Amino acid sequence: MRERTVQNSQVITTLRGFIRASHFGPTVLVVTMSFLLSLSPYSATESIRIALAVLAGQCVVGWTNDLIDYPLDVAASRSKKPLVAGMITAKHLKPAVFIALFFALVLSLIAPWGVKGTALHFLALLSATLYNSKLKKSLLSVLPYLVSFGSLLWGIYLGAGKNPPLWLFIAFLSFTSAFHFLNVLKDLEMDLAQGIHGLPQRMGKNRSIAAAVILGLIGSYFVIFR
Repeated sequence: MRERTVQNSQVITTLRGFIRASHFGPTVLVVTMSFLLSLSPYSATESIRIALAVLAGQCVVGWTNDLIDYPLDVAASRSKKPLVAGMITAKHLKPAVFIALFFALVLSLIAPWGVKGTALHFLALLSATLYNSKLKKSLLSVLPYLVSFGSLLWGIYLGAGKNPPLWLFIAFLSFTSAFHFLNVLKDLEMDLAQGIHGLPQRMGKNRSIAAAVILGLIGSYFVIFR
C-alpha cells in the first residue's frame, strides 16, 4: 500500500512538472485568446477545436523553452522550474515535445481553419521556438511576438476565408508586444548577468515599462475607437 502511494505521488509530481513546464499561465492566456478570437468567424464548437490545437502547440513552445533554458535556470538557481526542481527530467520532456508537436499538427489539420490555418499555426510555433533558442538574446526579441501572434490571428481568419479587421490586428499585436516588455522584468537583472540582451534588457526596466504602457495605450485606442 505504501509503495503504491509513493508511486501515485511520483505520477502526480511528474504531471505537475509537465503542466508547470508548459508555462501554465501564458499557455492558458494564449489558448483563451485563441478561443475568443475564433468565436467571430467560427462557432463555439469549432473554436474549441482550434483552441485544442493551440494548446498542443503551446506545450511544444513551453517545453522546448524549459529544455533550452535548463543550463541557465540551474545557474540562476530557479528552483520553481520543474526541471531544476527535479519534478521531471529532460528524458521525460524531450519525447513529450515531439508527441505534442504531432498532436498540434493533427489537431490543426482537423480544425476548421484547415491547411491555411495549420500552416500559419506552425509558422507561429517556428517563430516562438526561434525566440526561445536565439532571438530573445537579440535586439529583435520582440519580432517573434509580432510574427507568432500575427500568424495565429491571420490563421484563424484566413481559415474561414476572411481577413482580420485592421483594428483587431493592430490592437492584438500591441497588447502581445506589451506583454513581452513586461514579462522579462522579473528576471531582468539575472538575464543581463547571463548574457541575455534582448530589447527589453537593453532598454532597462523603466523604458520597458514605458514601452509596455505606450503599446497598451495604442491597443486600447484601436479597441475603443475602431
